[in-house]
Amino acid sequence: MSSPSKRREMDLMKLMMSDYKVEMINDGMQEFYVDFNGPSESPYQGGVWRIRVELPDAYPYKSPSIGFVNKIYHPNVDEMSGSVCLDVINQTWSPMFDLVNVFEVFLPQLLLYPNPSDPLNGEAAALMMRDRASYEQRVKEYCEKYAKPEDIGAAAEDKSSDEELSEDESDSGDEQVAGKADP
Repeated sequence: MSSPSKRREMDLMKLMMSDYKVEMINDGMQEFYVDFNGPSESPYQGGVWRIRVELPDAYPYKSPSIGFVNKIYHPNVDEMSGSVCLDVINQTWSPMFDLVNVFEVFLPQLLLYPNPSDPLNGEAAALMMRDRASYEQRVKEYCEKYAKPEDIGAAAEDKSSDEELSEDESDSGDEQVAGKADP
């Protein structure tokens, strides 16, 4: 049997060789982004999400941690953090699965068959149970607003542009203070 680090490398290479765009977060192979398209014939069709994947040290014996970077309206995804209900993946995870399974089976199944009885987004769960048509309309609105192909690049860039903005603000603040200090 191969070591967990070899397995991690193999699964990551397999994912990179598939049709998914993978972007490493740092030098290690434990954190990365994957661009994921919403399943066809669903309200999520046409949406593109950047998924943050974190592999635990015990991978593949322990499931990866996955979260949506750009917003998605779904009962089992926290709207603010993007984290996916861990029970959903942990209940079905097995070392037999690999990273490609996450994007070809797990995430499409999650989007196609939400579980409103175990919600991370209570509003989405309530709307889904009360009025399915309105729920699907809200999903489509979120797709249009937050999950267009150009949005996935912007979602990752938001953090860096915020940092640049704060650096610019502090620079201009320093100049003003320096200018006022001389009588």
